[in-house]
Amino acid sequence: MAITDWPEDERPRERLLAHGAASLSDAELLAIFLRVGCRGKSAVDLGRELISRFGGLNGLFAASQADFSAVPGMGPAKFSQLQAVLEMARRALGEEMRRGIGFSSPAAVRDYLRLHLAGLEHEVFFALWLDAQNRLIAAEELFRGTLTQTSVYPREVVKHALRHNAAAVVLAHNHPSGVAEPSRADELLTSELKQVLALVEVRVLDHFIVAAQSPPLSFAERGLL
Repeated sequence: MAITDWPEDERPRERLLAHGAASLSDAELLAIFLRVGCRGKSAVDLGRELISRFGGLNGLFAASQADFSAVPGMGPAKFSQLQAVLEMARRALGEEMRRGIGFSSPAAVRDYLRLHLAGLEHEVFFALWLDAQNRLIAAEELFRGTLTQTSVYPREVVKHALRHNAAAVVLAHNHPSGVAEPSRADELLTSELKQVLALVEVRVLDHFIVAAQSPPLSFAERGLL
């Protein structure tokens, strides 16, 4: 049955207008984005299929164009639209952080990092460089590795800190395994980076581990800084 044949108070778009976007399921939100389904499937059915196929929204957001377009009913146009929506969300959060708003809210930092890192199939090491008022100067990927590890060179991290004239930094890396738990190597690296950055008067405010299957883990909240 097409969504237009559903009772009006059950249609995703009407429910969003009446009760807000938070009242909708992931599949219903995707249905509004997709607008229409395909042969034999409503937009909600197609939304459920996408979530199941990619293991959730983070996996869908990180999907390549080829994998996304392999789903019947999807293609380059929908992929472009999805990437545009994601980039707008990243930029909106980035604007908050450049004004110093985001770093007063750990949830905003987590959202920003998840949009950038969750669902990636390779490990990356990421830095949010801040000024003395904790406003975002730059967000950049410093190192990229394999499925299970990446090499981080403290000397290069210091070079980037000096290049940006940063006063503080929030570090982050992802775990493609899906589990956001720090290893002993993660803890030692964080301690080393904190020490070498202190030599150039750059404070390490936090280090997050981002994974698709759990909320980003904060080293500061765990007492690991």
